[in-house]
Amino acid sequence: MLLVPVPKPTFVLNIGALTDRDSVAGKGIYTEQYPKVRPDVAPRFHGAPRLNMDPETHDTLCIACNLCALACPEDCIDVIPMDIEVVVAGKPRRKKVLDEFIFDTSRCMFCALCQEACPTYCLELTQDFELATYSRAGFVWNREMLEQGRETVKYES
Repeated sequence: MLLVPVPKPTFVLNIGALTDRDSVAGKGIYTEQYPKVRPDVAPRFHGAPRLNMDPETHDTLCIACNLCALACPEDCIDVIPMDIEVVVAGKPRRKKVLDEFIFDTSRCMFCALCQEACPTYCLELTQDFELATYSRAGFVWNREMLEQGRETVKYES
C-alpha cells in the first residue's frame, strides 16, 4: 500500500489570516445611527425635486416654458400650461401660466439637467434622499406636493 503524505493546511490558514486581518483589524467599527441621526450628504447631492416659490408673492416661479421637460433624458416631467388673458398697457394679451406640473421620481435618474435648464431657478433637486413609498403611484408627484416638499420624518431617540 502506497502512503501519500497529506499536505499541511498552511495555505488555507494563511489565506484565512489575511482575510481576517483585512476585514476587521486596524479599522474601527463604524455604525451610522440612521434614522435617529440623519447622515450628511455631499454638497452636490441631487435628491427629491422641489418647485420653488416667490418669497414675496408666494406664487410659483415656474413660467411653464417646458425647458425642464425638454432637457430631461428620461421624460419624467410633464408641464401642463394654461393660457390666461391679461391686460398690458391697455391691450389684452395672452399669458402662459403653470396649470399642472407632474414629476415621476420613479423614472428620474437625478442628473439635474432639468434644474440647469430652468431659467427662473424654479425646479430644484434638494438634499432629501428619503423617497421610499408603499405604492408605485406615490412616486408620481403633482404640483402641490412639489411646492410643499416632502415632510421629513422625525424619529424619537
